[in-house]
Amino acid sequence: MIPLKKLTWLCFIPLVTPLQPIEHHVSRTVFIFAADSLALRNRLFGWHPAMDIRTLSSISTASISHFEGNPITYNEVNDGVGIGRLDGDMNRLCKEGKLKEAVDMLHIYDERGIRVSVDIYGLLFQHCAKTNALLEGKRVHVHMNHSGKKPTAIVSNHLVNMYARCGNLQDARHVFDKMPERNVFSWNTMISGYVKCGRLESARDLFDKMRKKDTVTWNTMIAALVQRNQYSEVFKLFYQMQREGIGMSHFSVTNVLSACARSLALEQGKQIHGHGIKAGFFSHLYVASALVDTYAKCGLIEDARQVFNKMSTRDVLSWTAMISGYAKCGDVESGRELFDKMPERNMVSWTAMIGGYSQLGYGEEALELFYEMQVEGMKPDQFTFGSVLKACAGLAAPKQGKKVHAQLVKVGLESNIFVASALADMYAKCGIIEDSRYVFDKMPKLDVVAWNTMIAGYAQHGFGKDAVKLFEEMLQAGMKPDDVTFIVVLSACSHAGLVDEGRKYFDSMARDYCITPKEDHYACLIDLLGRAGQLDEAMDCITNMPFKPNANVWNALLGACRLHGNLELGIHAAERLLELEPQASATYILLSNIYAAVGRWDDAARVRKLMKDRGVKKEPGLSWIEVKNKMHKFIAEDRSHPQTEDIYAMLENLYEQMKEAGYVVNTNLVLHDVEQEQKQQSLSHHSEKLAIAFGLISTTRGTPLLIIKNLRVCGDCHTAIKFISKIVNREIVVRDTSRFHHFKDGLCSCGDYW
Repeated sequence: MIPLKKLTWLCFIPLVTPLQPIEHHVSRTVFIFAADSLALRNRLFGWHPAMDIRTLSSISTASISHFEGNPITYNEVNDGVGIGRLDGDMNRLCKEGKLKEAVDMLHIYDERGIRVSVDIYGLLFQHCAKTNALLEGKRVHVHMNHSGKKPTAIVSNHLVNMYARCGNLQDARHVFDKMPERNVFSWNTMISGYVKCGRLESARDLFDKMRKKDTVTWNTMIAALVQRNQYSEVFKLFYQMQREGIGMSHFSVTNVLSACARSLALEQGKQIHGHGIKAGFFSHLYVASALVDTYAKCGLIEDARQVFNKMSTRDVLSWTAMISGYAKCGDVESGRELFDKMPERNMVSWTAMIGGYSQLGYGEEALELFYEMQVEGMKPDQFTFGSVLKACAGLAAPKQGKKVHAQLVKVGLESNIFVASALADMYAKCGIIEDSRYVFDKMPKLDVVAWNTMIAGYAQHGFGKDAVKLFEEMLQAGMKPDDVTFIVVLSACSHAGLVDEGRKYFDSMARDYCITPKEDHYACLIDLLGRAGQLDEAMDCITNMPFKPNANVWNALLGACRLHGNLELGIHAAERLLELEPQASATYILLSNIYAAVGRWDDAARVRKLMKDRGVKKEPGLSWIEVKNKMHKFIAEDRSHPQTEDIYAMLENLYEQMKEAGYVVNTNLVLHDVEQEQKQQSLSHHSEKLAIAFGLISTTRGTPLLIIKNLRVCGDCHTAIKFISKIVNREIVVRDTSRFHHFKDGLCSCGDYW
């Protein structure tokens, strides 16, 4: 006998007459309470040898319920209710997270001769799929096969789905192929499994073989193509779907609008807008948000705002799409105004605003918002860190960058390839190429973006040979270069004067890697040839280009003409540039400088007058330096800084020592027809020299200085800084729009080639 203390409760109400056998007593059980252990429940199964299958089923159902103190009430078991309760209690076990125990019960039933219904297998397959329990799913599959029961189409669909969701596509396809009959759900399940595992070709093959497709089928395939960036195929399927009379859903429209936004397909977006209006889909929140995103990314910010304003309800996605759209259009003020009005913000919206600031050069605002976000309890993700590291890079603020570095290490993102690439880029653009390489070498896995980042870092610092060496290592590692790789390696060759290597890599693009050179690649090649003085070859290259040269190409040639004093070709390049970019101040300045360099002052003045008449304003030269976590900015002849007297006193002291060391002011670089003394005065107070003087009086002896300039450093400043680096015995790093210059012991890393 089972000791009564071992049972939670075991209560029978006898409904017996002297003539009724004991078997009938048991089958007339009215109340039964669960035992408190599996071993005890198993002993209950053997409590009476005369129990029939319905009775056993009833007891086993009750015994696995685990309802303490709550009776499971049964009427006559003979009416089949016990089997139904078996399904329900099996489902309850699964929902309680006891999937393994539920599967174990199948074998307990086997031992007692209980045959479960085929629907229970479908139930268990569903729970295995939800929890990715492949091992338990296989056990259920084996049990079903051994039971001899033939699964219904519904159960087979659940089995296919279980294998597909667990990533076992081979078994999923095997079950699918063996199904005697398949419905639309069967096909959709198999196609979704392929999509989930990234096997788009297999999914498309099955899709094309499918005779009857429903809206879910089309939406699944379209969504998969969107994720794989196959936008032309997305549009083809969408229009084919309409031709075949398949009704669109809001999912269809949302997916296709997503493709329009990603591919900047404005015309298709407008067509989808029209279809959606007719179908009445734009009252749906997700559809309207997708349309806002499409117009914003395509640059139609007013159209996006119009749709946004008409939305009866808005979610975080619609607000964020507008903020990102304003940032893309350069209107960061309107973006911030919307951001401040948001009823609720999530990580995506914070990141969008920080990214907008970073993208448009508002680095300080990006950092301020980054810290404010954390004060409000938001934890930055990989994309937030990527945006704020870009802000640090733009500001050339290594101290702030190191703080961010420490934060991302704490949250375990230092090995994330996206974050690590942004970190390497930040250190490179902050002038610390050694730390950039350290981060690069620590990456657990390198993708093409990581390689490009490090090669670009070497190129920016003028270490062309290191860049070329790393590019060769990339090829040896089996990493296929992309078009960006060739831009950065050609740039590296240009800055280092590696003409032969540059030609070789340019020629290899189409021949070895099937990459067709674009305008930017040609601009790099023109810059490479032009810097080396091979202007005729550069012009021949422009003439033979397979497309009309853009502004970058003519800019490269104009810069080379100024460097080598080729007036005729320089005028030709400037004229082409003014046709393409009549409001670009740099073109007027370069052309004026070319005239001034050869003493044609009247022509130089004429160009400057033309610039003034057209309302084109020259961007003022600006230099800045970070000292004690604060940015200090200077313009030429600046006297607004609180330490102006000390700064100018330091400059005077430096000039005296420089002259004693042999420095001579290069007044040829003052491109105005003024007296010699005025020219010397103009050159001596350039913004980068003021920033250096401030750095020297504000930091301890021997501390390296990092100066950022928004324009190209002039030749006289370049010479002067070489002298200063030797006099003060410090390394001075200057980042201009072209590259980094590392000044040390009277020399520059560029070798005076920049």
